[in-house]
Amino acid sequence: MNFKSADIDMLHGPLTKSMLLFTLPIAFSSILQQLFNAADTAVVGYFGSRDALAAVGTNTEIIALVVTLSAGLSVGANLLVANRIGKGREEEIPSAVCTAIALAVLIGVPGLLLGQAAARPLLRMIQTPSAILPSAVLYLRIYMLGYPFLLLYDFGSAVLRARGNSRYPFWVLTLSGAVNVCLNVVFVVVFRMGVAGVAAATGLSNMLAALIILRSLAKEMRPDGKPGRPRPSRRDMGEMLEIGVPSAVQGAVFCFANIFVQASVNRFGETAIAGSTIAMNFEYFTYYIITAFGQTATTFTGQNHAAGQETRCRKILWLCLLLAAIGSSIPIFTVVLFRNFFSGLFTQEQAVIESAAVRILCILLFEPLCNLYEIPAGVLRGSEHALYPAVCTMLGTCAFRIVWIGTVFRSEPTLPMLYHAFPLSWVVTILLVNGGFLLLRGRENEK
Repeated sequence: MNFKSADIDMLHGPLTKSMLLFTLPIAFSSILQQLFNAADTAVVGYFGSRDALAAVGTNTEIIALVVTLSAGLSVGANLLVANRIGKGREEEIPSAVCTAIALAVLIGVPGLLLGQAAARPLLRMIQTPSAILPSAVLYLRIYMLGYPFLLLYDFGSAVLRARGNSRYPFWVLTLSGAVNVCLNVVFVVVFRMGVAGVAAATGLSNMLAALIILRSLAKEMRPDGKPGRPRPSRRDMGEMLEIGVPSAVQGAVFCFANIFVQASVNRFGETAIAGSTIAMNFEYFTYYIITAFGQTATTFTGQNHAAGQETRCRKILWLCLLLAAIGSSIPIFTVVLFRNFFSGLFTQEQAVIESAAVRILCILLFEPLCNLYEIPAGVLRGSEHALYPAVCTMLGTCAFRIVWIGTVFRSEPTLPMLYHAFPLSWVVTILLVNGGFLLLRGRENEK
């Protein structure tokens, strides 16, 4: 692989421009992935029924869990390649790429099978109303057929981003996103396939994105002038899992806690589910801006930490915090101010719009707080401390929300009281992550 031709040099030169050029395609890529689900929501909301919208919506947190696990596991491939670039060991990267692809397949195929078996029990566990259960199960099972391709895309994109190329994955998702929207209209409006149609459209779009990324990697992973082909390495696979599993756990517990929240939302009926579904789309759109800067912090820190440039690592932290705060706050406050208009893009039912507005005011309004733990967590992962932020998220996000549902919400079971768990859990996570961050970096400075 010719890493000298990488789009962005993370080790030299001004940081601000390089970080923005690197971050924006990641943010847009994540938003496009969420647009797959938003397109599903909008199409079934306008051309289907409220029950169909609720059937797709009740899967939102489960799908988010699947997507987050995939993205988290791919962090291992990203950091392994970034670390080798920082240490000048480019000759080992083709083997790492081959390992990443093999690992995606090894995880993806069992995940596909597990998805088929667990769909109905999982949806029952979160108390999906019986009226929409068959449609919700059908949607999830069809979606999970494309899980191996989701992993292949994420692992392949992680490799490309590690070398500074974040634009190509974005353009691939732009193409597959356009295909997804077109297929949604064809399957739902023309063929009247309902939730099966929107799930199939998303799965086929994920397949297309994965195949294009693999084609690009196949061209670039040929060792120049060297005999033979790179093969998967057990050592590389172990290193990827050592980094990727804690990152996946960090994202998974966030979604796992939200599944408990979704179970509580489901008790309020189809209108509450539909409103919550609409509001969650905006939460994920804006949160992906924050996590994009977190990925930037991880990748830039990974290369510079490996190269021993700690002063530059500190600059990366503060610049990411500043840029992420500005970049996420503008769209968040725009949606909050015009919440009824934006919610109306997904449905024409006034009761659903009002339900969405409640969640927007209780959760989205406070989402800029997430910058204060996502960015430090990204720097910690890049500094080879992937486990600590995962543990903090498990305690601050997952444990806190579950306890809140079992205590405070149980005593006052209203939607606003349920939604208050989100900003309060973010405050707890901020305290835990930053406390450990100061401690760990202080120890490193003493060395």
